[in-house]
Amino acid sequence: MIVRTLKEAMNSERKVVSEGWESIRLLLKDDNMGFSFHITTIFKGSNLDMHYQNHLESVFCLSGEGEVEEAVTGKVHQVEPGTLYVLDKHDKHTLRAKTEMIMACVFNPPLNGKEVHNAEGAYELEAETITAE
Repeated sequence: MIVRTLKEAMNSERKVVSEGWESIRLLLKDDNMGFSFHITTIFKGSNLDMHYQNHLESVFCLSGEGEVEEAVTGKVHQVEPGTLYVLDKHDKHTLRAKTEMIMACVFNPPLNGKEVHNAEGAYELEAETITAE
């Protein structure tokens, strides 16, 4: 059984900070579950262009308000607490935070731990690993 707390993870190498966001990586590849699970904060005013070419992601909004725009269609979806969006086709998108947003995110395949977005807005498949505790 794996048991971790958000509070403990926030004060460890599981906290990864980048421009516009920070992510607490609670479950990673080395945990051997086939997916990773993160609590991610999107900072107010952030405008993030992303394109996860190597991963599928589902995102559930726990708090805050913003919008996600589909790059291909231009369609804009409002995101608020209780909203789930799923990037099931490696969808290129832009996430905009009207307020600070707290999101629960699941990635398949799982992240190693230290990933941040590359120039194309994607995570690389092989990044530095955070080892399981």
